[in-house]
Amino acid sequence: MKSLLKLGVAALACAVIAGCGQGQDSDQLVVGFSQIGSESGWRAAETRVAREQAEARGIDLRVSDAQQRQENQIRAIRTFIAQGVDAILLAPVVETGWDAVLAEAREANIPVVLLDRRIETADEDLYLAAVASDAVEEGRVAARWLAEEVGDRQCGVIELQGTVGASVANDRREGFAEIVAGNPNLTIVRSQSGDFTRSRAKEVMESLIRSVGGPNICAVYAHNDDMMIGAIQAMTEAGLNPGEDILTVSIDGVPDIFRAMAEGQANATVELTPNMAGPAFDLLEAYLDDGTAPEKWVRTDSPLYLADTAEAEYAQRRDRY
Repeated sequence: MKSLLKLGVAALACAVIAGCGQGQDSDQLVVGFSQIGSESGWRAAETRVAREQAEARGIDLRVSDAQQRQENQIRAIRTFIAQGVDAILLAPVVETGWDAVLAEAREANIPVVLLDRRIETADEDLYLAAVASDAVEEGRVAARWLAEEVGDRQCGVIELQGTVGASVANDRREGFAEIVAGNPNLTIVRSQSGDFTRSRAKEVMESLIRSVGGPNICAVYAHNDDMMIGAIQAMTEAGLNPGEDILTVSIDGVPDIFRAMAEGQANATVELTPNMAGPAFDLLEAYLDDGTAPEKWVRTDSPLYLADTAEAEYAQRRDRY
């Protein structure tokens, strides 16, 4: 059963706003999901898994694709509030600028759960919980692998950052830089945003190859696998040998990176599970049922995968993404 307070708020909203509703079953949980977009294979998988998890639980999930624009997400959240949904899932495109709209959700007694990214706010009570990996640790895992792989030799690293202002990009950069600072033979020679997309990362990598010079690039670190795939295309077209002469490490664990690893064009990836919605639904159901307060940060694991298991991992994942 939903909490009596939440049912009262939703009923009032539906009495005022045409088209609002909680489905044919008044006990059905209605959740709005403001998704960043579908800029990567991982992002599309997160949306697909969220729908599957909602269907398995009998939840009415309403997904809004923001096309990577914060203003679209803010508009979607206000629409969900107007509809009187029971809860909101938010995968925030950037880290700041959420306080006003989240205060509106709180005023409407609608709990908000952050998915896969966190936000910067002076009032953490604006959201119920965040289901996300430790993105700083993801960066550390990637850098530790690279440091061990290169040993004592000098290594110039290209870093392809995610969307400027996104918490996950900031954190993955911080974790990687922390380990690099302790290994003086590793040097980040260029760091530039590829906006988490293949096409943009390919353009950036083409430019960096021209400015830095292929022989001066020892390794590439990308904040997600899709950017690495774009970078691999650029390196290959430039006559370089990614995965052999140039080491690669990225984050997400999508099928295409495992295929590249199996083909010898990539070396390592740090997994980010696309199942963020499952834990979010679990904690929301408990909270709305009896007020059980969840942990503020529900952490997901960040395992490292190498080429020796790439073929098996690709076979397992290709139909899930």
